[in-house]
Amino acid sequence: MKPNRRQILAGVVAGLCLIAAAYYVGKFIDRPAQVDGGYRQVMGTFARIVAVANKPRQARTCIEAGFDEIRRIEAVCSAFKADSELSKINREAFNGPVKVSPELFGLLRKSVEYSKLSNGAFDITVGPVVDLWRKAGEANSMPGAEALAEAKSRVGYEKLLLDANTQTIRFAVAGMRLDLGGIAKGYSVDNAVEIMRQKGAIAGMVDAGGNIYCFGKPLDKAVWLVGVQDPNLENSEPLMVLKLQDYAVATSGDYRRFVTIAGRKVSHIIDTMTATGANKLAGDTIIAKTAMEADAISTAVNVLGPEKGLALIESFADVECILITAGPEYRVVKSSGANSYIMEN
Repeated sequence: MKPNRRQILAGVVAGLCLIAAAYYVGKFIDRPAQVDGGYRQVMGTFARIVAVANKPRQARTCIEAGFDEIRRIEAVCSAFKADSELSKINREAFNGPVKVSPELFGLLRKSVEYSKLSNGAFDITVGPVVDLWRKAGEANSMPGAEALAEAKSRVGYEKLLLDANTQTIRFAVAGMRLDLGGIAKGYSVDNAVEIMRQKGAIAGMVDAGGNIYCFGKPLDKAVWLVGVQDPNLENSEPLMVLKLQDYAVATSGDYRRFVTIAGRKVSHIIDTMTATGANKLAGDTIIAKTAMEADAISTAVNVLGPEKGLALIESFADVECILITAGPEYRVVKSSGANSYIMEN
């Protein structure tokens, strides 16, 4: 029995509807998607990755690749993992040259460059002093002058001997210990961003403990917005909001990360000149082209304080800062170009 005209028309309409529905679904699936990977614990802190890609599945792949890269770098740079490459250096580098990977050698060489630029305010050889204060916190007892002097005698980037020809590291003084806490997170953020781009991310944000890089544009805004926390923690509103695109930001300070020893507050950032906790700034926020640069410079500036820290920032191209002086007044000091990154109220 042949279909009548009405049946043919109904079939054509149904077919067109199916084509239209498929087209609509296809367009929806192919639209860029922004996926938030949430917070995960890595490198002794919490990290968060947001990815924008052409499809949700691709965005999720970028997020997982980013987290995997941060974990990989932690396995290389951790001073707490006995099997890390950095731990091998700390165990063996005084006894003789230690061969290291090109990646770690490059990171150590870059660290020494930042030490020279900051006159030692940033120094990855600070490990002995960090260890001393960690033990003091556990015992709730302030270290004595003799113990501080002994730990300080093992610190100094000039005591770290790098041989580019053999890709080896050696310590000039017994008891030296490297600590990459002031640069490894920033380095991991930069690497995570690069991996995400390779996997197809067209935009995104990587945050590892306040070391943040934002690239491309989020779907719902023209730029990424990053809040700067008020050191007066009773105020839940951010002190200011930064607008970022293809830039990094890092914050250092003692208003969240510190230990109290025998009733005294001690910052987790060590002043290499005094071998005690840095206390010249409540916090500093550095804006730079890479997260590694922002991370290292934020540590140096926190040690240097407002005047010397600002002078250091002004010596760099494409680096800006927002400094918050030590309490109780919490005065804000900004570099010459910082306002261009701050959202107007």
